[in-house]
Amino acid sequence: MNKFWNFKAKDESTGELTLYGDISSATWWGDEVTPQQFKDDLDALGGISNLDIYINSGGGDVFAGQAIHSMLKRHKAYKTVYIDGLAASIASVIAMAGDKIIMPKNASMMIHNAWTLIAGNKDDLRKMADDMEKIDAGIVATYAEKTGLDESEIVSLMNAETWFTADEAVKKGFADEIEETKQIAASMDGEFLVYGNQRFDIGRYKHRPDIPCEAHTEQMEPPDKGGFLEPDNGGVSQPVEDIALDEQREYFSRIKKKLLEV
Repeated sequence: MNKFWNFKAKDESTGELTLYGDISSATWWGDEVTPQQFKDDLDALGGISNLDIYINSGGGDVFAGQAIHSMLKRHKAYKTVYIDGLAASIASVIAMAGDKIIMPKNASMMIHNAWTLIAGNKDDLRKMADDMEKIDAGIVATYAEKTGLDESEIVSLMNAETWFTADEAVKKGFADEIEETKQIAASMDGEFLVYGNQRFDIGRYKHRPDIPCEAHTEQMEPPDKGGFLEPDNGGVSQPVEDIALDEQREYFSRIKKKLLEV
């Protein structure tokens, strides 16, 4: 199983979760093993009162991300989220589980509408559009709960594919504090946005973040991954899995059931 997360205990009262790279959908819904393993790893931290969550991710599978958000949101610990570089797409939704969200001055957050790839006739496409609207509505509700913004404003921000600086994220309520002292290496390399040692393919997005790279001098090292493997998503973070049409229909049907259970 490819684990894209890593839990560890910092002390008896504090745990740590690292989410670096793609939020992979690999085996997440194929059986009960992966979501149960995430929950088991979280529960193994014991009766912690604080959970520090470190995120540097361009996003990934929307359903895996929603489930992770729900599990973290329900946990009784006080959750502090640190955006170590980028929290884009579904990674930004996971960040909303935090009681406090902290971003370095030059970190970025991006929100947009969920997207997918599909083949089929007009009825298939209409049904998929309806399903995608429901997915977006759930994401809007999550952002609204954290930010206090009117849902219509969030819809507009998602429609526009909005990239927030730390200052902008705090002003809009998507983050709570700016970590002035932490500087991370950030740059653009062609179609890739680079934060520390993580590369994110943003060539498919409408906009690119404004990264003032000359101000960033300290290279951010990735955390200790505890031996877990990097997810193989082909270098692309996909909000919804790209699979054959018949499998996709079954996939969405199964996911709707899962979401009701999470």
